[in-house]
Amino acid sequence: MALRRPPRRPQQSFTRINHRIRVPEVRCIDSDGEQVGVIPTRDALMRAEKQGLDLVEVSPTAKPPVCRIMDHGKFKYDQEKKQKMQKKNAAATKVKELKFHANVEEHDFDTKVRHARDFLEAGNRVKCSLFFRGREGAHQELGFEVMNRVLGDLEDLAVAEQPPRLVGRSIIMLLTPKPSTKK
Repeated sequence: MALRRPPRRPQQSFTRINHRIRVPEVRCIDSDGEQVGVIPTRDALMRAEKQGLDLVEVSPTAKPPVCRIMDHGKFKYDQEKKQKMQKKNAAATKVKELKFHANVEEHDFDTKVRHARDFLEAGNRVKCSLFFRGREGAHQELGFEVMNRVLGDLEDLAVAEQPPRLVGRSIIMLLTPKPSTKK
């Protein structure tokens, strides 16, 4: 029977507050944001208790560590809110996919390019894939012509993040909006 290790916990940043700060001196910043200076830790704790707030270690690697008098609960809430907003903004760009074939008709091609234009104007990335069916693989140059035509039609809006390249039985290209067209 094999020994199983317990799963690893995600690394959390641990902020020391109040009596968990174990250094003799700290550089203290008041609740108004004014520097008090380097003072003994117990004096900083007494200042924080007088104001009904917490002494929070802001920069533990500094010599001496920098501590701030603040409401720790509110500080944690604001940090979590910031992280949620960063995640939300990071997930804003999506990848939309358009599929082509080497013998695509003119109207279908125009419709797909129009959709790609709409996606790019909305700030999304567009993945264009062209699949070869059956004997179409013998004429890969036709596929590259279609992809280059797509790129040419969208050059005012997009930049090829990944130029057309052959992957197995398909050609794949990734387009991103030009910086001036993003919303």
